[in-house]
Amino acid sequence: MNIQALVSLDRTECAVQCNSKKRILEIISDIAAETNAEIQKEDALNALLSREKMGSTGIGNGIALPHGRLASLSKVTAVVVTTTPAIAFDAIDDKPVDIFFAILVPENQTEGHLQTLATIAGKLSQKSIVKTIRNAESKEQVIAALCDEAAQ
Repeated sequence: MNIQALVSLDRTECAVQCNSKKRILEIISDIAAETNAEIQKEDALNALLSREKMGSTGIGNGIALPHGRLASLSKVTAVVVTTTPAIAFDAIDDKPVDIFFAILVPENQTEGHLQTLATIAGKLSQKSIVKTIRNAESKEQVIAALCDEAAQ
């Protein structure tokens, strides 16, 4: 899975003011529903919340990969949001999270879902990319950091 195929400016937000786990998942669901006619906000939020009930998607280092499955989807939809300040998200390292890379996937794409998560996690394991995203002042800068092939 290619990150460039997943991310887009209309599904990216930078320095969002937010103070709770539920609120950031609502914001992500709003963005997904506004940019993809196949997604209903409530369905997206329920899918993300259901996954979080199984265990936090906060992978550490201030990063979370919220994800959920939707029967209505025909292809993967990604939403990238950074927050100011970082928020409590029950991450595995107990540190607050300020980078959210959420994906919503078609219900029947189990293998593709795992590959997509692995690709995103690999990209966000690169300290230089994470630093650039944290310092970004615009969604264009966030996208550029994620898609910069030279940073690999």
